[in-house]
Amino acid sequence: MESLSLIDSWPVDNAAVAVIARDGTILGTRGDQDRRYPLASVTKLLSATAALLAIEEGAIELDDPAGPEGSTIRHLLAHASGLDFSEDVVRGRPGQRRIYSNIGINVLAATLAERAEIPFVDYLREGLLEPLGMTATSLEGEPAAGGVSTAADLSRFAAELQAPRVLHPDTLAQATSVVFPGIDGVLPGFGRQRPNDWGLGFEIRNGKEPHWTGETNSPATFGHFGQSGTFLWVDPVAGIACVALTDRNFGEWAAEAWPKLSDAVLAEVAAAR
Repeated sequence: MESLSLIDSWPVDNAAVAVIARDGTILGTRGDQDRRYPLASVTKLLSATAALLAIEEGAIELDDPAGPEGSTIRHLLAHASGLDFSEDVVRGRPGQRRIYSNIGINVLAATLAERAEIPFVDYLREGLLEPLGMTATSLEGEPAAGGVSTAADLSRFAAELQAPRVLHPDTLAQATSVVFPGIDGVLPGFGRQRPNDWGLGFEIRNGKEPHWTGETNSPATFGHFGQSGTFLWVDPVAGIACVALTDRNFGEWAAEAWPKLSDAVLAEVAAAR
């Protein structure tokens, strides 16, 4: 894919990108697909998927109490528990505001581990990583942001998010639909969004502006980006996913470069059909 050559001009030392079709076919790659990169908050997609598996298996339920008073598993997954970003402090009532929270995801993982009676890292590995063949992926820090992976492994995960076989399709559909619709909040790096739509661990594009995906990404696009210079999005309307990993932290360069890449990828795929 010629569009992927755009990463050659990115102000990074190393980068890897991949585009994945709905059936799992790799449409294009650029960069070392087996180089391991810190994922930062893209880790949340893996941790959320592990939690969704736990819900399917009955270890936890969406409406189980977890986190601050009045909060549930659903609130934690949707960044609506009221917990602060990085401190164990309550900043609002559950369901009232979208407060993006690493603490909330870590509390979710701890709750899962306690109720399933298995360390979260083991649950993630046995339930998700091993079945998908993601052998180069590991959780080396907190469940909110401590993952390390490769473009090749995330391509396998992106295929799962388009044609699930580990998750039930209905579970994925629920997870990528807006939870607590209409609530506002700050999207890190892109300012206040009204509303700041989110699913169960998956950020949903909808009408957010500005945004890290492209202008031509459909409102149904879901995924996540990471402070370490990483992103993964799935556009179910276009029928493709895109993964990008770099070794430079997110900043103005990424906010400018990532949407251009996304738009170029979508245009090239559309032209080829």
